Amino acid sequence: MGARVKKSIVRTRKDCRLCGSLKLELALPMRPSPIGDAFVTKEQLTIPQDSYSLSLFLCMECGHLQLPDVIDPEVLFGNYIYLTSTSPGLVEHFRKYADNVLARLSLPKDSLVVEIGSNDGSLLKFFQGHGMKVLGIDPARDIAQQASTSGVETLPTFFTLDVSQRIKEQHGTAAVMTANNVFAHADNMTEIVDGIQNLLSPEGVFVFEVSYLPDMIEKNVFDTIYHEHLCHHRIQPLETLFNRYGMCLFDVERVPTKGGSIRGFAKKLSSQRAVSPIIQEMIQREKQMGLDKVDVYMKFAERLELIKTNLNAALDKLKAAGKSIAGYGASTPNTTVVYQFELGKYLDFIADDNSIKQGRFSPGHHIPVLPSEVIYNKKPDCIVIIAWQYAELIMKKHRRYLEEGGCFIVPLPGVKIVEKKTITQNESITAV
Repeated sequence: MGARVKKSIVRTRKDCRLCGSLKLELALPMRPSPIGDAFVTKEQLTIPQDSYSLSLFLCMECGHLQLPDVIDPEVLFGNYIYLTSTSPGLVEHFRKYADNVLARLSLPKDSLVVEIGSNDGSLLKFFQGHGMKVLGIDPARDIAQQASTSGVETLPTFFTLDVSQRIKEQHGTAAVMTANNVFAHADNMTEIVDGIQNLLSPEGVFVFEVSYLPDMIEKNVFDTIYHEHLCHHRIQPLETLFNRYGMCLFDVERVPTKGGSIRGFAKKLSSQRAVSPIIQEMIQREKQMGLDKVDVYMKFAERLELIKTNLNAALDKLKAAGKSIAGYGASTPNTTVVYQFELGKYLDFIADDNSIKQGRFSPGHHIPVLPSEVIYNKKPDCIVIIAWQYAELIMKKHRRYLEEGGCFIVPLPGVKIVEKKTITQNESITAV
């Protein structure tokens, strides 16, 4: 009997997922990482966790930046446990989002709103509250079931052209379709846009939010790079894609979420909605930044490597002095920071406020994740704030840790050290 062949959960695309071109060039080399959200229980510690490529490639035809290595979406999303409703900030963001869209579009009651990747239905509930008919689509089976039970009908599947046709036959066309932080996850971008075009009414609008590539480059927000994020978007390649399927962008807004995102509004080419000049203005700025050239990404990689060198030097100095070091932040983007900056060898434990992560162990390195209160018992000499975008909030919450002689290191956008001597009782915490 032959040896069992382990089925690979990853495949590597040779073509651009937006335009199909085979002209892909390595643009942003990254260190391999395990799946970012694969925090394991004590019982799972003996199961090996493989690392997979995170290096990004640029399409030399349409200029789309992408991760060619695709991990089986069933592995990533089939048992997804993150719930939108556990983030009060995101729920409030979605409340304003629904208000904004409805004020802009002036939809009649009972118009159909369909969301791709609807999670627990948090956004759709706000549309529902305004008298809209709603339908969610989400492949995370348990979450889809919970959403349906709570009153937001949700199909437990991935969105495809066939699914769009089924919805159209059963519910009619959609006045609004949304997809938030979903376009980054999609390997079948062309089929999704084809399905959206099929399901939208003649004057229907597709609204989506994605992290914005220029913000990633300008603000060093590289921790948006992880295996769920196959695409890193900017306006020009998206406009090219929409045009291929009889659609176009007609407006874009900048939003602060995820370190810098855009909210895009797309319509059918036949729609009478006016196109804002902001589209061409943003495309022009992207061109001026050189985002269609490999050079800008290679320089970005060099910048990140310099930050890593500075951070490792500071941590080596602490270790040589016999100091203990912990981390703060146990989310998917935090895994990217740990692996790209090679922090695993330094951290005794990782503090986190999410009870789901507490008691688990980090992907690959298996660093224990503990409630943030333990920093007052364990008293690490220094804490690296891996969740760097929340550094101000974390430091304010744990001012006592600083007062008792602790020190915080914020790795991004550049290495900063915060100690008791850098603050006074009356001033806000700022890094030095």
